[in-house]
Amino acid sequence: MKKHRNTVEFCVYGETALFSDVLTRAGGEKFSYPVPTYEALKGILHSIYWKPTIIWYIDAVRIMKPIRNVRKGIRPIKYDGGNDLAYYNYLEDVCYQVRAHFEWNLNRPELEQDRNENKHHNIALRMIERGGRRDIFLGTRECQGYVEPCVFGEGKGYYDGIDMAFGLMYEAMIYPDEAEKDEDRGYMTVSLWQPEMKDGVIEFIRPSESQYKRHIKKMDMKIFSKDNNNFIGLEEFAGGELNELDE
Repeated sequence: MKKHRNTVEFCVYGETALFSDVLTRAGGEKFSYPVPTYEALKGILHSIYWKPTIIWYIDAVRIMKPIRNVRKGIRPIKYDGGNDLAYYNYLEDVCYQVRAHFEWNLNRPELEQDRNENKHHNIALRMIERGGRRDIFLGTRECQGYVEPCVFGEGKGYYDGIDMAFGLMYEAMIYPDEAEKDEDRGYMTVSLWQPEMKDGVIEFIRPSESQYKRHIKKMDMKIFSKDNNNFIGLEEFAGGELNELDE
């Protein structure tokens, strides 16, 4: 059941996926979590459509196909030059239904004139129909993904009627420009959680609400401005109207 007016629903699928803890990506052999992380699904939405005016929140993911692993030998580039041999454990033949919504990024008052809910929602829906604005990756660049519209909950899922608990997993990274709580402002914060699948569906909590959070380092919020020449579309919001979706 949709809880938000600007909800989007889509299906994402691919031959392989690698959903892992971002802190273990520096090197060595990698092993995928059995289910997508919140951050990976948020990254997919960023590839579909994103602007600094909005923050995407993942509400739920439905696991449509059986969880299967495949092991592949990889020759990653070493930091000191040359190649090394490593074995990566991927998920194989994956398909998920995703439900998400966006909210205004209140940390960016300079973009207030871009808070047109109807506009952003319609663009996001069109981008889902077109397969995204940028290439879709399932956790890592070598795992190509594809998106298309769907109705969340329709069709037969492999884990329908099945409940399953997972251990402590990496959930998301909270950056200063998306911090919701005062305690997280000015820091890069990692969020962990223990997901539970019920009837084939995992309902996500907001990363800021996790009881397992840790500040990784201090970080200043990136400022988008004309002076910094890092957001050429800033002027288009001048004099805009703050339209909302019809009630």
